[in-house]
Amino acid sequence: MEKIVVLGVGNILMQDEGFGVRVVEEITRRYIFPEHVQILDGGTLGMELLRFIAGVDCLLIIDAVNGGGMPGEFYQFTNEEVKVYFKQKVSMHELGVQDVLTALELLGEPVKEIVVLGVQPAVIDIGLELSQVVQPTVDQAVLRALAVLDSWGINCLPHT
Repeated sequence: MEKIVVLGVGNILMQDEGFGVRVVEEITRRYIFPEHVQILDGGTLGMELLRFIAGVDCLLIIDAVNGGGMPGEFYQFTNEEVKVYFKQKVSMHELGVQDVLTALELLGEPVKEIVVLGVQPAVIDIGLELSQVVQPTVDQAVLRALAVLDSWGINCLPHT
């Protein structure tokens, strides 16, 4: 059975920068997953993520994404697109994710399939709440994450 990780990254102290973490919090609040699917709050761990991602077959990263679009715009990158995106290294946690993915390739343990879901942030400033522009995209991200997991053969059950 393939090992799958859903990883929310970002800094929840910096409003929309915490989008990925807020989405995985919502996913775990709403759904139950099979044992081989791990849902992780990666925060801003950087290279420390290596120990959580090593040996993973499929990786879904949820993050605030600086794609140059309008605030609240949603993005989805897969496999090679992910490598191109992370070469931009627009924040400290993205630098960590880029380094982790590179380290896994160098170790001969590359992730077979990787998807990044993200939203263009509206506000990156000190604060615990997502902006009014980004907050509504949390539901969209949850649904997109479930669709990615479904494409990987994972059935998520709602909490009762």
